[in-house]
Amino acid sequence: MNYEFFIAKRIIGSKAYKSSVSAPIIKIGIAAIAIGIVVMLIAIATGIGLQQKIRDKVVAFNGHVTITNFDSNASDESEIPISKNQDFYPEFESVAGISHIQATATKFGVIRTETDFEGIVLKGVGSDYDWRYFKDFLTEGRLPDYSGEMSNDVVISEYLANRLQFEVGDSFQTVFKKESIDQMPWLRAFKIVGIYNSGFKELDEKFVMGDIRHVQRLNKWNADQVGNFEVFIDDFNQIETKGMEIYDTIPSDLDVTTVEQKYVSIFEWISIFDNNTYGIIGIMILVAGINMITALLVLILERTQMIGILKALGSNNWSIRKVFLYNATYLIGLGLFWGNSIGLGLLLAQKYFGLVTLNPEVYYVTQAPVYLNIDYILMLNFGTFVVCLLMLLIPSVIITKISPVKAMRFD
Repeated sequence: MNYEFFIAKRIIGSKAYKSSVSAPIIKIGIAAIAIGIVVMLIAIATGIGLQQKIRDKVVAFNGHVTITNFDSNASDESEIPISKNQDFYPEFESVAGISHIQATATKFGVIRTETDFEGIVLKGVGSDYDWRYFKDFLTEGRLPDYSGEMSNDVVISEYLANRLQFEVGDSFQTVFKKESIDQMPWLRAFKIVGIYNSGFKELDEKFVMGDIRHVQRLNKWNADQVGNFEVFIDDFNQIETKGMEIYDTIPSDLDVTTVEQKYVSIFEWISIFDNNTYGIIGIMILVAGINMITALLVLILERTQMIGILKALGSNNWSIRKVFLYNATYLIGLGLFWGNSIGLGLLLAQKYFGLVTLNPEVYYVTQAPVYLNIDYILMLNFGTFVVCLLMLLIPSVIITKISPVKAMRFD
C-alpha cells in the first residue's frame, strides 16, 4: 500500500482539514490557479485567434505568395502582363505544400454616380479563383461565376456600398484611363451581385472583385496574359521557406513577394501578441505558484505534530514530503479543473455568440476571435501543473528541518 497517498487522502477528506486555519488560504491558492488558467486560456485563444483572423483577411486579397513580373512597380495596378503558359500553372507541382494557384489582374478606376464618385481597384479574377475566404466575408447577395462568357457581375465591399448608397442588384459605371492622357477614358458598366465585409478597411475601401477579362480587354492583353499569380500554401509558418522555393523554381524574369513582405507593418504588429501572451503566461504561473507555496507552508506548519509523529514512527523526510506533495497535487488539479471549466466556457460563449466586440479600425475585426485547439490546452495545463509542483518542492524542504521531539510538543 502507498501509505503516503493514503494519509494524504485522509487529510483531504477530514472535516478538521476543511474547517482548519489553513482552509481559507488553501481556497485562495486554488482560486489563484483557476484564475491563472482562465486568463492564460483567454490570452492564448484570443491572441492566436486575432493573429489568424487578420492574417486570413490579408491572404484573401493577396494569397500567401504573389508572383509578378520583375519590372512591375509597387502599386496595386497590373501594368506588365505575364503569360499564363507557365510550367507552374495551373498546378504548382514542383514545390510541395502548395494548395492552390490562381491568376489575377488589377486596374485602377473611378466609380461614377449622378451625385458622387469613388476611386477603386478592380481586381479581375477568373474561373480558377478560390472564393473560400470571401464566403465568410459575404454579407449580402451571392458570389459571381466567371466560368462562362465574360460577366459584368461584381462583388463590392460594404464600405463602398454605404458610401455610394448601392444595394445588391444595382448597376454602376466605372471610368478607366487609357494609355494616353489625350484619349477619352474607357467606360464600363457593372452589376452588383454581392456585398462583402472583411473588416479590413484598408482593403475594403478600394477592392471590387470582377471578371479578369475586363482588365485584359482594358489593357489590350491577350486571353493568356494576366497581371500576377497568387499562390496559397498549406502551412503559413513555412511561408518564408516556400517563398524561396517558389522563387528558385519560376523563370528568372519573374519575382516573388510574400504577404509578410508586402504588409510588413501589419505582421510586425500582430507578432507583438506573442510577446504579450508569453508575458501573461509567465506572470500567471508565478502568481499561482507563489499562492500554492504559501498554502503548502501553512499546511505544513498546521501539521507539525503529525510530521513529528511520522518521523518518530520511522518515516523518512522524503516520505513525509510526498504526503504533502500528494495533497498539493490534489489542490492544483482542483484549480485546473475549475479554471478550465470557466475559461473554456467563456471562450465558447465568445466563439458562438460574439459577446465581446472590437473596433475594426484598430483591430481589423468586429469581435474578438477565438482559436481553440486541444494541443495548446493540454500543454498549458501540463506546463502549469509541472511548474507549480516543482515550485512546491522548495517549501517542502522545511519538513527536513523539523525535529520529532520539538514537533510533538508543538502547539
